[in-house]
Amino acid sequence: MERRVVITGMGIWSCLGTDIATVKEALYNGKSGIGLDPERIQYGYRSGLTGRVEKPVITRKDLDRHTRAGMSEEAEYAYMASRQALAMAKINDEYLLQNEMGCIFGNDSSAKPVVESARIMDEKHDSEMLGYGLVFQSMNSTVNMNLCTIFHLRGINFTISAACASGSHSIGIGYMLIKQGLQDMVLCGGAQETNYYSMASFDALRAFSVRMGEPEKASRPFDRDRDGLIPSGGAAALVLEEYEHAKARGADILCEVTGYGFSSNGGGISQPSEEGCFIAMSRALDDAGLTPDDIDYVNAHATSTPQGDMYEAKALTRLFEGKHALVSSTKSMTGHECWMAGASEIVYSIIMMQNGFVAPNINLEHPDECALKLNIPTKAVDTQVNTVLSNSFGFGGTNSALVIRSVKENESSIKKEES
Repeated sequence: MERRVVITGMGIWSCLGTDIATVKEALYNGKSGIGLDPERIQYGYRSGLTGRVEKPVITRKDLDRHTRAGMSEEAEYAYMASRQALAMAKINDEYLLQNEMGCIFGNDSSAKPVVESARIMDEKHDSEMLGYGLVFQSMNSTVNMNLCTIFHLRGINFTISAACASGSHSIGIGYMLIKQGLQDMVLCGGAQETNYYSMASFDALRAFSVRMGEPEKASRPFDRDRDGLIPSGGAAALVLEEYEHAKARGADILCEVTGYGFSSNGGGISQPSEEGCFIAMSRALDDAGLTPDDIDYVNAHATSTPQGDMYEAKALTRLFEGKHALVSSTKSMTGHECWMAGASEIVYSIIMMQNGFVAPNINLEHPDECALKLNIPTKAVDTQVNTVLSNSFGFGGTNSALVIRSVKENESSIKKEES
């Protein structure tokens, strides 16, 4: 029998809040974390809209100066989220020194230290002026190398860079490693820097909403009048663990990861695909041994772009038309958290599962015709959430879908199969 994989800890650092309780309130009340950043307009952006993420304050009481110097912005976010996740999982430094734990994070390239390094070189023409930390801040593995060093993680250690599906794929790969017996515990997640250097090229693609007069109404997944996404970021972290291992050490189990599906569109580099979405979702359901009738809630990828939302809505309709599943995009409140999104949306989904509600798809005033056959709530719905499908798709045609279930619900299904 394959090993079961559970989640025993989670942490979040996002525009909705920097702790689970605050984020829960924001999700339930449909509170947006999106605002206007005048510096983006001054820098030359078409759109100044962004998720407003609090900058972490990490002092020498937390980490020594040498360590802090090598931390990029997204590594700082990831550190804060991971501290929360490990604390919730009842894992301290002493435990990590005596037991192996892996680390797989999804994150983007690190723009700010690269720009800063280039400026110093242009001005000083002397590489020795770059100092110690910029090399570690600028590497694409900046999050993993920092987390593994800080927390003494000695298992699997690598970064996933799969555009906006990165955070989801990190959980999927961690799940597979544990399921196959190669690891007992893996810290998984996603992180995304939010400085204006990191998103200028996206702004050049005219991918962003320009509804700047009403920042909180700008992100409009599935709405007919959507005009683009809003960039956001931060970090989310989850402790994945083998079920018996978690029980043996007395950990509280939040939920179970039961399915992972993936696909590649094989088409245009920025072209979404209905079929690619459908294949990833179908594979996740098959892996979990479920059908669309079993899903209570779908956390849609829907970023508020005209094409992306349309193709996903078509794929979702193929699976969920006439079914009871509620569908919403938390990006209506957070904006698009990019490389972090696949992980943060699992955290948001677990919060809903634990508190018995489905978060609203805010700003849905005139549903797109492609989404009319989906059950999309515009206000929070108080309901039992036992099984969730979460979608993440990215540039280059990378698609990921995850299924999480309450442990009681999954054990009930296992007993039925055995009988």
